[in-house]
Amino acid sequence: IMSRDPDRQTAEIQIRIAIMNRCSALGRAEIEAVQ
Repeated sequence: IMSRDPDRQTAEIQIRIAIMNRCSALGRAEIEAVQ
């Protein structure tokens, strides 16, 4: 986490969670498509 401001830290964490959720959703979609 780069920012020292607590509000910015929470925003960064939320962005990272959103990116991870998107990546895992894409991974699940690929697995389902293969089956």
